[in-house]
Amino acid sequence: MILASALVLSGCAELDALLQPGELGPAPLPVEEASVETLDPTPPPPPPPEANTAEEFDTTTEEDRDAALETPAATGEVNLGRTLATLGNPADPGIWIETPLVSQLVMGRVEVAATGKSINIELRPSGGEPGSGSSISLPAMGLLEIPLTAIEEVIVYSGAAA
Repeated sequence: MILASALVLSGCAELDALLQPGELGPAPLPVEEASVETLDPTPPPPPPPEANTAEEFDTTTEEDRDAALETPAATGEVNLGRTLATLGNPADPGIWIETPLVSQLVMGRVEVAATGKSINIELRPSGGEPGSGSSISLPAMGLLEIPLTAIEEVIVYSGAAA
């Protein structure tokens, strides 16, 4: 019984080591946070109460999607690290990712590690521990061509073109 307990506990230590910050990439770097005033002051409206499909939940405008797909400026970008991203609240409008890699709202960029596809995006603090994963908006998943049920590894950058 004691031997079995020791084996279980040693497995927990290995699992804990796998979940430590930096295991999916470099540890988050310090970031000069942008003020909220630099972000779009008029977020998309919430979806209608009767929304049932991904298209009905996505209330971003064509201009919002075009801005997200613009090539970011080559300077001033900081690699914050990698995170596993899953679908966030589909009723929360906009193109965003909630991540433990930032401590306040800033603009940035997310790149899908497997495909290199990237978009400009609002980086929202999740309040979670580093390594706890991230939630990404439905419109962002669509622009990144990530299936809605996927858990996708993404690289998060701060300082992308707004």
